Amino acid sequence: MLQSLISFSVGTLAALFPIANPVGAIPIFYSLTATDTQRYRLKQAQKTALNVVLVLVVFFLGGKLILNFFGLSLPVLRIAGGLIVGHTAWEMVTARQRITASEHKAATDQADISFTPMAVPMISGPGAIGVVIGLSTKATQWSDYAGCVLGVVGLGIVLYLCLRLGEPLIERLGETGMGALNRILGFLILAIAVQLIADGVLALLPASP
Repeated sequence: MLQSLISFSVGTLAALFPIANPVGAIPIFYSLTATDTQRYRLKQAQKTALNVVLVLVVFFLGGKLILNFFGLSLPVLRIAGGLIVGHTAWEMVTARQRITASEHKAATDQADISFTPMAVPMISGPGAIGVVIGLSTKATQWSDYAGCVLGVVGLGIVLYLCLRLGEPLIERLGETGMGALNRILGFLILAIAVQLIADGVLALLPASP
């Protein structure tokens, strides 16, 4: 039981971290809260992390019901998730913004950015939701479910620390350094997307005699 708990928690965090990309969210978060006080920015970081955890836990717990309701198989979900993750990764590699200029302006004008656009769709977006739904199909006992939830909570803690302590990182790396780091992460995420698509396609192919 304990081994399953640890395995699922670590596996969930490892699967979500590159796709949710909390490091890549740092410059966007600070640009959207540039005119806010330090105290309010801290509160927004807390709420963003909490919203991400709530969204992912809800989709994880309801994952099997969602798949059954729409009649979807896990391989199809992997392919769809891989395409979405690949699109996001390509935008990172080619240095395209994760949110559009109009979305950035609208977010700057609103007081609370913790749910949208920070939590949804930027961090707990379709790619991360697809991952937790896929994980829900592998959970068979309470320790599996508890481990996945702990992994999601771990992601929330990492995200909060990134948003809380990210300002010195931005100042040290600068725009060029953050761009380079984002491209490296984008390449790794693109490789994950290709793996997801390949696994889904291989699972759909008929077994060889």
